[in-house]
Amino acid sequence: MKILITGANGQLGTDFCKIFQDCDVIPLTHADIEITSMDSVEKALDQHKPDVVINTAAYVRVDDCETHPEKAFLVNAVGVKNIAEASQALGATLVRISTDYVFDGKKSTPYTEDDTPNPINIYGISKLAGEQYAKLAERYYIIRVSSLFGIAGARGKGGNFVETMIKKAKSKEKITVVDDVIISPTYTKDTARVIKKIIEEGLPYGIYHAANTGYCSWYEFTKKIFELLKWSTDLNPIKTEDLTLKAKRPIFSALENRKLPSYSLKMSNWHEALREYLYEKDHL
Repeated sequence: MKILITGANGQLGTDFCKIFQDCDVIPLTHADIEITSMDSVEKALDQHKPDVVINTAAYVRVDDCETHPEKAFLVNAVGVKNIAEASQALGATLVRISTDYVFDGKKSTPYTEDDTPNPINIYGISKLAGEQYAKLAERYYIIRVSSLFGIAGARGKGGNFVETMIKKAKSKEKITVVDDVIISPTYTKDTARVIKKIIEEGLPYGIYHAANTGYCSWYEFTKKIFELLKWSTDLNPIKTEDLTLKAKRPIFSALENRKLPSYSLKMSNWHEALREYLYEKDHL
């Protein structure tokens, strides 16, 4: 099976390249393919003729999306449209990575694949538009994830939340983290593993949630990081309203992987995933 991966040097793309080592992997970075250009996309797909296209390339700076909505839609929507149309022309399966930010956060229980999206910021709106465009490929998987952390770190964000907190703790900074935003922290390696199984086992096309199970606030997540490291830190909870943010955030965006268990697939709890991550990064 030939797998073409866009954003191959990103946080999730890096793990896909490792997880699919037993396949014929074509790792493409921004230097290799410009997803906002149909010519570039068609050229790359025609050259490699993949069986599966995994599109991880995205504009992920949530606040910057408010300032540059045209860039957000060009990458997160038009880019997906280009890849979907080129994949359809080849008869390739498209895997598009989406986000918990397609939801408004007004629920008090985790969002399932059956819940109706209602994004409240430009990033979420652009990602939802990308979901609609992904459906231009008859063979598509839309995979929603939440609050990713991975070994490679997010290139667009300059790292990941876990490493940022560790860096702050090492420098003896006072650390403040919001305690009123609820998430499903997700290890990219776990998501990559389950997506590989979805593809290999030929699950029905459609939308799947692939987040680590359980949920917590960003403050609770940070507290767990230091608890596992057995560090004493100056960690303090704050409210979202105390921050100056351009984009609104959903207050509760935890995801439930309702469909995966139906196919005997599961994701580990976020506690276990965090421990594995810290171990693999040699923090434990």
